[in-house]
Amino acid sequence: MPPIYLDNAASTRVAPEVIALMTEVMQTAWANPSAAHPAGAAARAVIETARKRLAAALGDTGQGEIVWTSGCSEADALAVLGAGRTRPGKIVVSSIEHPAVGATAAQLPGDRVVEVAPGPDGVLDPDVVAAAAKDAAVVAIVMVQNEIGVVQPIAQLAAAVRAANPNVHFHVDAAQAFGKVAIDVATLGADSIAIAGHKLGGPKGAGALWLKKGKALEPLWVGGGHQHGMRGGTQDAPGAAGLGLAAELATARLQEHRMRWLELAHLVHAQVPSAKQLVPDQRRSPHILALGFKGVPAPALRTVLASRGVYISTGASCKSADAKPSAALAAINLPEDFGMARLSFAHDTTTDEVAQAATILAEVVRSLGTPA
Repeated sequence: MPPIYLDNAASTRVAPEVIALMTEVMQTAWANPSAAHPAGAAARAVIETARKRLAAALGDTGQGEIVWTSGCSEADALAVLGAGRTRPGKIVVSSIEHPAVGATAAQLPGDRVVEVAPGPDGVLDPDVVAAAAKDAAVVAIVMVQNEIGVVQPIAQLAAAVRAANPNVHFHVDAAQAFGKVAIDVATLGADSIAIAGHKLGGPKGAGALWLKKGKALEPLWVGGGHQHGMRGGTQDAPGAAGLGLAAELATARLQEHRMRWLELAHLVHAQVPSAKQLVPDQRRSPHILALGFKGVPAPALRTVLASRGVYISTGASCKSADAKPSAALAAINLPEDFGMARLSFAHDTTTDEVAQAATILAEVVRSLGTPA
């Protein structure tokens, strides 16, 4: 049996259409996009097409601009540090942020970072966030938490924050959200949105920051004035092309994928009834299924499953080797005697794969001490 990959929240397989397009661009538009000759113009045209695709996938009809980056971590850094350096005040983040936001914000000089904790359901209270934002420079919130999949009410949070502080920069980390939950920049209320290509069938090393028009950021570094001075360095035409197409493909079939992912989760529950679902369907992104198993050590569960050809995570990939409970698991009060497993689906995850994986998961959970 070939391995069954259910760790798509960590990274997805690049879509065949994306591979084909990037290969074509590498073969036909290899010139520097900043060059004045026709070959440079051809590369610029590729990037402009990708920009239009990504903007359309975000619902942008002219409200913002796209800054191409190396990934979501850089896009988060550009937004949080870039906005934080242009204005005084606190940097408000949730306690369940990815380190790309939380640890990055801590790099700003002074004791500026303020954390707000979610409730036991993992969801942030708009009133609590707004109260913290009254004298803040930046509020940065993850839209879909990467370990447990809980979805934050970004539009409500943004509206409450604006009422308390109209001048704050509101940033959203959408690495896990884009292509999984609906995003419309016209109604979301964000000043900037960070995106990763490899989370939705695009290439690694390709990301973007959507930035609302009129919002000023200090660049992370200077170079040749590329991207209106926002990010120095020769632009990556194949990477932009791949991300743009991946965004278009993911959002075009968003509802179809969401329904199928919910069905896959129900299939897992039918075969592993002892699993405790950590976030209810109505509060989670359907591509992330976080499960708890009483009396089952998470590292052992992950290791045994891998030995049987089922690849999952026991939390965020950057935390998998850490024996301490993550901030997200602590926030939802997961009991200490519960091991956690994160199964995450992609557009190409099949029903047969999940059915086989669920059978193996049930067997492994039984063998490790909990009836399945």
